[in-house]
Parts: sequence; C-alpha cells; structure tokens
Amino acid sequence: MSDVSSALGVRLYPDLVEQGGLAPALAEAAARYQLDLGQVSAPEHGRSRFTCAELTSERGVVCIGLGSQARYFMIDLRVSGQVQARGDATDLLQVAQVADAWRAGSTLGELTARFPFMEEMKRHPVAQAG
Repeated sequence: MSDVSSALGVRLYPDLVEQGGLAPALAEAAARYQLDLGQVSAPEHGRSRFTCAELTSERGVVCIGLGSQARYFMIDLRVSGQVQARGDATDLLQVAQVADAWRAGSTLGELTARFPFMEEMKRHPVAQAG
C-alpha cells in the first residue's frame, strides 16, 4: 500500500488517492471548474502532506483537512490566525467554491448564506476590568 493510500484511506477517499492527496485534488477540481484558488499548498512531510491543504490570499488563509471516520472536508477561514468561519462539506467542489468565493471578496455573511454548511464564528468582546 502506498503512503498516500495508507494516509487517506482508499475506502473514504479513493479520488484523492488517485490524485496524490488533498492539495493536488483540490487544485485539479479548481482547474476543471475554472475557480481561482491561487496557490494550493500542503505540508512537505508526514501524513498531513496528503490530508491537509492550505490556500493563502490577501484576505487570509483557507485551511482544509479530512475527516478520518467518515468522508468530509473540514474548512477553516482564518484571518490573522483567528478562525472567522468554519464548516464541513462532503463534496470537494463545495470546498473549492468556498475558497474561490472567499478569494473573490465575499463577506462572511455572504459565504454563510451561500454555503449553509459554513458558520461564522461569533466574537465576544473581552470584558475590561474597571
């Protein structure tokens, strides 16, 4: 069994195994559907090079990971290291569409309206001692 098949699990992610991991599969889906994801990267070493993908833009970072017990994609939208929105999608195309919309300038409200599986993270002001 190859490194990629053992890292991903052929049963849950046969399409990603065929593509060589999450990052190349995401880049291929974006090209096929003419979506702009910019540079799709993955860690260089270890199991995560097949199971994680990251897209960096001026607006922040889109981090994608894989579910291990069921087939789903975990999406985090991060700005300055803080998660602004997150969600789980079952279709790789949906992941690519979220990333494309974010890079194109969609607001968090627009994203969560268009992609109901995405949830904006609520921010609570820090109480100041007085």
